Amino acid sequence: MNTKPLVLVISVVALAFFAGCATEPGPFAPLDTTKFTLENTDRFVLLDQPAQFSVTCTGLQERPLADGRLEVVANVKNREPRRIEVQINCVFKDEQGFSTGDETPWQTLILSENSTEAVRFTAMNTLARKYTVRVRQAR
Repeated sequence: MNTKPLVLVISVVALAFFAGCATEPGPFAPLDTTKFTLENTDRFVLLDQPAQFSVTCTGLQERPLADGRLEVVANVKNREPRRIEVQINCVFKDEQGFSTGDETPWQTLILSENSTEAVRFTAMNTLARKYTVRVRQAR
């Protein structure tokens, strides 16, 4: 029995199986392996591949203000040895996780080499109970 055609067929099938489709998933979860990094994937979202490679969140703090509005502080870290520029905003949500219509405008954040910056967001109304901080590459 000649096994050469069988090996050829199996090789072609294996190549087709492992090739698959190349699509970019999104949004991207924070990626960092340092010991003290807090990866709150439900509250901190990276919207594109460059941001996923360059940025992570080392901490999120939230507190209610005296007037009932929610204040959020995100510690955003540059993981690269070069200066980067990203855009960041916050979407405030109600208790069930639906948007309250309160979304901060995108703001440009310039991060020095391997630095961490604190970015503060404040809800405009008292409906906010949850939030999502979003980061993308500067446009």
